[in-house]
Amino acid sequence: MNASLPPRAILWDFGGVFTTSPFEAFLAYERQKGLPEGLIRTVNTRNPDTNAWARLERNEITVDEFDAAFADESAALGHRVPGHDVIRLLFGEVRPAMVEALRRCSRQFRTACITNNFGTIGPEAVSPARAAAWKEVSALFEFVLESSKVGARKPEPAIYLMACEKLGVAPTEAVFLDDLGINLKPARALGMRTVKVENPDQALAELEVITGLALR
Repeated sequence: MNASLPPRAILWDFGGVFTTSPFEAFLAYERQKGLPEGLIRTVNTRNPDTNAWARLERNEITVDEFDAAFADESAALGHRVPGHDVIRLLFGEVRPAMVEALRRCSRQFRTACITNNFGTIGPEAVSPARAAAWKEVSALFEFVLESSKVGARKPEPAIYLMACEKLGVAPTEAVFLDDLGINLKPARALGMRTVKVENPDQALAELEVITGLALR
């Protein structure tokens, strides 16, 4: 696709894009528990296609099985962290600026969400108010493609292709936003334009250039 032309579809990650970054929550937890900083992310990046995290996101194991498996994986690095503790850190506060940008994009472009998630637990683990806020954002997309339901997860190319097929667009006609570079790499390889979300202002400035819309 000609980079000077506007896209037909905007695809979005959820956590770390529409919500505060779970990495901030990981760090706060590690500091509170006296753990090495970066431990949780290190566990998640070891054997990334077959570790407990990956298997949970493909719905291959239960949350309770994840609890034990993650604890074993973290213990192998010297510090035992229950998986249940980590799951509760994932459901951050909604970022209003990103939600407003989604509303504006939805008036002109096809929109969908591609998220790695767990089918049996959600933001209600934090509070009913957090769950309601997440549900309100999710309702703005044409659909939400969930790894736990389709059996594929980012960065597997199949899940990006599923989203494009469901929207009726070619990958070259889509933009994808995510807070993780590892998830953006396959999207670019498929021909999508990508935006790495480091903070709302930076991400929306880049998306404004791509879409030609005022998003802030």
